[in-house]
Amino acid sequence: MEKRRRRLWDRIRCWIKAEVCNKEEEEEGVEENGEDADSEEEDVNEEENEAGGNQDEEEVQAKPEVRDAEETEEDKGESGSETEGSDFTVSEDKYFNKHRNEDISETQTTLEWNGEFNGEILTDEEETVTESWVTKEDREEEEEASTDDKETEPSVDEDGDFSDEDDIKTYFKDDYPIHVFLTLNEFRSSSVLIDLTLRTEDGMRFCVHSPVLAAVSSLTCDNLKRSKAGNKRADERKDDDTCVRVHPWSISLGPEVEHVGLEAIVEFAYTGQIPFLNKDNLDKIKAAAQTLGAPRVLDLCIEEEEKSTKTGGDKKRESISTAQQMTISLQSIKQLWMDRVGCDVTLEACGGSLHVHRVILAVSSDYFRGMFTSGMKESHQPFVTLPFLLASELEVLIGCSYSGTLPMSWQCIFEITSTALQLQYQPALSLCYNFLCQEINPQTCLDVVSFAEAYEMPQLLEFADDFVLRHFQMVACTSKFTDLSTKKLLMYLNSNSLYVPSELVIFKAVAAWIQAKPRIRLRLAHELMKTVQFPLMTFKEFKEVRSQTMWCNPNMAELYKEIFEDFCSSESAQHQFRIYMPKESLVLIGGDQISEDLSSRSISRELWFGNSLRNHIGVKKALEWRKLGEMPEPARFGHEVAVLKGRLYVLGGKKYYGIGDTLNNVYRYDPCENSWEFLAEMQEKRCSFSVVVLNEKIYAIGGHSETDPIDSVERYCPSTNSWSFTSPLDLPLSGHVAKVTQGQIFITGGENNDYLCVASLFLYHPETGSTYLANMASPRAHHCMEILVPHVGAGSAVLEGRFYVLGGYSQEDYTDTKVVHRYDPARQKWENMGRMPGPNNDIHACLLCLPMHLRL
Repeated sequence: MEKRRRRLWDRIRCWIKAEVCNKEEEEEGVEENGEDADSEEEDVNEEENEAGGNQDEEEVQAKPEVRDAEETEEDKGESGSETEGSDFTVSEDKYFNKHRNEDISETQTTLEWNGEFNGEILTDEEETVTESWVTKEDREEEEEASTDDKETEPSVDEDGDFSDEDDIKTYFKDDYPIHVFLTLNEFRSSSVLIDLTLRTEDGMRFCVHSPVLAAVSSLTCDNLKRSKAGNKRADERKDDDTCVRVHPWSISLGPEVEHVGLEAIVEFAYTGQIPFLNKDNLDKIKAAAQTLGAPRVLDLCIEEEEKSTKTGGDKKRESISTAQQMTISLQSIKQLWMDRVGCDVTLEACGGSLHVHRVILAVSSDYFRGMFTSGMKESHQPFVTLPFLLASELEVLIGCSYSGTLPMSWQCIFEITSTALQLQYQPALSLCYNFLCQEINPQTCLDVVSFAEAYEMPQLLEFADDFVLRHFQMVACTSKFTDLSTKKLLMYLNSNSLYVPSELVIFKAVAAWIQAKPRIRLRLAHELMKTVQFPLMTFKEFKEVRSQTMWCNPNMAELYKEIFEDFCSSESAQHQFRIYMPKESLVLIGGDQISEDLSSRSISRELWFGNSLRNHIGVKKALEWRKLGEMPEPARFGHEVAVLKGRLYVLGGKKYYGIGDTLNNVYRYDPCENSWEFLAEMQEKRCSFSVVVLNEKIYAIGGHSETDPIDSVERYCPSTNSWSFTSPLDLPLSGHVAKVTQGQIFITGGENNDYLCVASLFLYHPETGSTYLANMASPRAHHCMEILVPHVGAGSAVLEGRFYVLGGYSQEDYTDTKVVHRYDPARQKWENMGRMPGPNNDIHACLLCLPMHLRL
């Protein structure tokens, strides 16, 4: 946060320096003699230095002392000076290298008012501590401790607290070109930012954006390039009113270009296709394409000719899709920008200036769209000044406007996101949000929390807070954890979403936070220790509590006595447990169970969900089960379930144990509405089959029909509520397991027509069928693909990276297994998570996000 604060003041200093110079020039009328004004400013600075800094705050802000970039380089021995001049074009690698050097050099930059500013920030460190807890002296002590922390902060970064800080990752939007040209077409329809008029001899006119047409027409591109020399000359005299601007202009075409042909060129430039291209107007479009120099349109004309004259032996030409055409056009527009061809506005920011196309800025930024299309004065100015923005960050966002790609790293992500928020760069903001959510880790999550709070981004804040809670043990080991405010720390410690393997983790986190600033935080120890449930600790864990040095403080003796008594209380231990509520809930659907006296079996319609995980003393854990409701008649087992867009689908199964009891009906449950809906039935009755979700479609694979296994596969489309067959399996299978990984369907095991278990593992593609991979070590059926266990017919699910195996029965003695097992890959250990709530054979499990009123 200190680095970002310094960068903010760098921007402010740039702006203040420019404002001071402008004000002095206006008051003293020395426009023709800039050197005199500079010398006067230096004299004033010398007088201020002699006065010993007694001037008031406004005078200090008006005349800040800024160390020159060259002095910084001499002090640090680094070559990271800021780019100067009106031209600013650097590669992405140079941009990130520049930021790294700035981070080193800017620590040497000083302001006369910096100390006062730091004082304001430091007093906010413990903003939640009430006046009854903190005296004036305590605040002063905390300021000193915080100042010491900030002095050592750069060394923390140098030590590699962010080991992946410099890793640059490029994020991109696949559909960005389509979005850009859809918006450009809307602009054209509304005559927004139009700068080129095309005229034919028959009097037809077409108004377009010159960069868009230049992307497909060499004639337009050449005309824009011819104006480049004039733009360069105007750049050199940018105080003149005639500087860089592409004025509205026109092209008059000869008789060889008819309006039909010209309309086709324009349509292709904005949509990547020509819907009305046919043999009747082919010659007219071809003539227009030759005149305007549109090779891609000519290729489409040639393709159309080949369609009408092709013979059976002709090779089919590979056509380019509409999306690809738009991508090529956007790349051409980007090249125009890089060559400064057709740029009609110059953005001036701290550290340089950038030449851009207004229309492209307006497409991707709501800020610039409002500036250029709502009659503001900037819509007519060739130069737009953005004093609080760094040119380096602005250039990265503008590059995103032309490509839909954004290079980011943890070293610069917050600056880029901040700039994108200021300029309302929606495509870039989306990519920044994706980066922050996908790349978040224990070292960076608290920075994300602070950023989301500062910029009022509730969705990002919720995500980051959730990450902290679910990775608390690792987050508590980072250096930034001790900088948390009391309010924020208490919020985490009292949350039901806090995941910790034991109470010792919470105690160590609290102790580390207190000992980071003991003079002020020791008085908060009693309040914080209430969040630790000491009776749940083992004797070995409590030994670590007792070994803490903070108990040597006489003021802590009474607190330790209370903690020890709490730990020794057997009554407290029996009734205490720590509740952890996952975001998603394990849901059990249907199944059957045997009676207590083993005399009968019963089939269930019940739905149960695991509301919370409970940590008891030591390693004892349990799931808290609650009843969600019942599915519609009939009760079933051997069925399948799927979750798509937050709704539960229940498919097929058997309603009883005889022949003719197999089902093909399908129900959908909406947890938000607590309602069931009957859907289209499958075309075949199935039980002991597998269901997967791929590309928002549901696939029912194989299974057992009335008498035998089947090889058919059906696909359900939710938008049309219909089933259709896809490629069948190579052999009939039932009791197999299918899972989707990286967009592919993997199928293992199962029983064939002879009721023999198979050891096969293969990929299934709905269009092309099966591709066999290496066989498993042994044949199996009715197994769990997440983790192999000796229980048949068990339910299984993966919740937060841990494998749950629910119920089933033993193949050896056919007894029910009424327990829940969990495997933690990180610790490589199995855990007993308590007992099943009801049915536990031929049961199916899934994960659902349930409404909060069901969970409280």
